[in-house]
Amino acid sequence: MRKIRKGDDVIVITGRDKGKRGTVLRIVDADHVVVEGANRVKKHQRPIPMKGITGGIVDKEMPLPVSNVALFNPGTKKADRVGIRSLEDGRRVRYFKSNGEVIDV
Repeated sequence: MRKIRKGDDVIVITGRDKGKRGTVLRIVDADHVVVEGANRVKKHQRPIPMKGITGGIVDKEMPLPVSNVALFNPGTKKADRVGIRSLEDGRRVRYFKSNGEVIDV
């Protein structure tokens, strides 16, 4: 079970974009995620007339290591660590380490 999933609200905790908050757009691989509005770079894109793509300089989000983001806890309004526990009915759920609140029910 992954501690950070697509659609989660996260905060960047280290690096150039430290403190930025955004939504996880996609999981690239086991160690990288793409966060909305974080780690934006300018890419020089060549035009491809056959596909109708215009050239120019475009902004795009690049992947961040999973270790550089933390889940946003709406209760404390801060970044928080995540743990995994099993419920009585056998389901495994994520919870915030600071207050023990279950994230996905």
